[in-house]
Amino acid sequence: MTDLQEEIKKMEKYDADVLVVGAGGAGLRAAIEASNANTKVIVVTKSLLGKAHTVMAEGGAAAALGMKDERDNWKVHFRDTMRGGKLHGNWKMAEIHAKQAPQRILELEKWGAVFDRTTDGKINQRNFGGHKYPRLAHVGDRTGLEMIRALQDHVVHEDNVEVLMETTITHLIKKENRVIGAVGYRRDSGNLVLVRAKAIILGTGGIGKAYKITSNSWEYTGDGHSLAFNVGADIIDMEFVQFHPTGMVYPSSVKGILVTEGVRGEGGILRNSEGERFMFRYIPKMFEGEYATTEEEAKRWLADNNSGRRPPELLTRDVVAKAILSEVKAGRGSTHGGAYLDIASQRSPEYIKQKLPSMYHQFKTLAGLDITKEPMEVGPTTHYIMGGIRVHPETQSTTVSGLYAAGEVSAGLHGANRLGGNSLSDLLVFGALAGEHARNYSNTISKYEEIDNSILEPIVNELLEPFKGEKTENPYLLHRELQHIMGDFVGIIRNEKDLTDGIEQINKLIEKSKSAGAKQGRKYNPSWHQALDLKSMLITSLLLAHAALARKESRGGHTRDDFPETNKELTQILYVLQKDENDGIKIHEEKMEDLPDELHQIIQGGDN
Repeated sequence: MTDLQEEIKKMEKYDADVLVVGAGGAGLRAAIEASNANTKVIVVTKSLLGKAHTVMAEGGAAAALGMKDERDNWKVHFRDTMRGGKLHGNWKMAEIHAKQAPQRILELEKWGAVFDRTTDGKINQRNFGGHKYPRLAHVGDRTGLEMIRALQDHVVHEDNVEVLMETTITHLIKKENRVIGAVGYRRDSGNLVLVRAKAIILGTGGIGKAYKITSNSWEYTGDGHSLAFNVGADIIDMEFVQFHPTGMVYPSSVKGILVTEGVRGEGGILRNSEGERFMFRYIPKMFEGEYATTEEEAKRWLADNNSGRRPPELLTRDVVAKAILSEVKAGRGSTHGGAYLDIASQRSPEYIKQKLPSMYHQFKTLAGLDITKEPMEVGPTTHYIMGGIRVHPETQSTTVSGLYAAGEVSAGLHGANRLGGNSLSDLLVFGALAGEHARNYSNTISKYEEIDNSILEPIVNELLEPFKGEKTENPYLLHRELQHIMGDFVGIIRNEKDLTDGIEQINKLIEKSKSAGAKQGRKYNPSWHQALDLKSMLITSLLLAHAALARKESRGGHTRDDFPETNKELTQILYVLQKDENDGIKIHEEKMEDLPDELHQIIQGGDN
């Protein structure tokens, strides 16, 4: 028996009707839905249960409940989502999301989520950028944590759901055009894992760790994007990356950590080094008439949330991020190269501590700053990718049979820019749909497919390759090099030369990474984990750079200084990325489905 055959014999082996990869909001909600009718579900999480990146989502979940303002309804939410995404979003996904989000929030409350309340006992909702009415159901500034707590509690009481913690999936296995299983490894023991599955749901989140300055946690290495791409799924909209306007900029050790939009939703204002409230200068034509254009108007809004206008600090994230960059470039930035976010002058210390307890603690602990007395320094940080795996709007199925995706790893809902708060309700709405349809699909498969050694041997060899003696490149240094490439060449502001150079450098790094080595020993070996994560980050970064080069315009989270204007003719154009026959990337243009007249009228017009 060869060494590889011995490794295969020792693999931990599991069978699942539905395998869910990822235990964030999308993965857990999918698992709950998939587990109905005694379907056997296995959830694999890279971290510990309850530690998913969703817990870092702070401000709230967007749903047109109408509890804070009864004028809100699904049509207004749909309009805000489409307009916020620069009209590039998948209209069917936006419609489904707007209609189903209230139901999913109320369902979560029944499962034990404890939302903040209004004085008359209803779920409280706060303002957020791009939303016409107060729409975000929230728990202080710890909403994601509460969501995971409620979902996790529901999952652990499902008898037919098994959770594999500290386990990373590295390969999907496909037969013809259908996924039949997955391979990975246990972080705690180093054991290799094989899961045969009738259906697989990817809920792995984003790609932020490819950038140095990011609000994302360590798990966000583009695993789901690369898993899907490698088995032939379509990838779309990868050029659209959201750089959240408010991340910490000081001290340098915490640069990029998120400062929730809830600070601005609760009345925080942005000022430059001259003390000027600068956002009034950056209101785009699309939003004229909806936002306060003078400081006096904004003050009236703060006094009366039903006044009809919103302050310019609550413009969409792409607009605010670029405004801060413009102020810095003009020499009006804060001491450490950002802007000043001031809530101390707008709200009482008691109000701030009640509504923003995490922010108060975060700045007190990490920056030695009391936000009830002093302004915060903030600047753009890599936060969210709108692009990802192409899915069917109503089923979340991909272009590979048996493979589904939900949450940040999928694409369509958010278009070119995501509105704050839409991500948490996105997880619930489309996680549930993915779970339902993956379960239904699994019921059509009569038996598990046999996965023989000829399929497993090259996968196992690849997984253990970093331990070979000739592998001498340090994976940590390679990762740092990738982060510099992405920041310098595929960052917030892009152009053809930088993107072309960036693609060339990523390709060189891919070759270099083939020599990435790890220290011996597979139990809790971070150098091994880093060498394997690097593969996903390199693939995802290359997809992103190619898509950014293809889109010759500026729109939402994609800005080209050589094509600074938005091209209306490209609104419905998708750049679809696929794996070619030589394991490279091929890209083609595709026109999106036309918007129905009745939905077009909603976007153009009114609130009802």
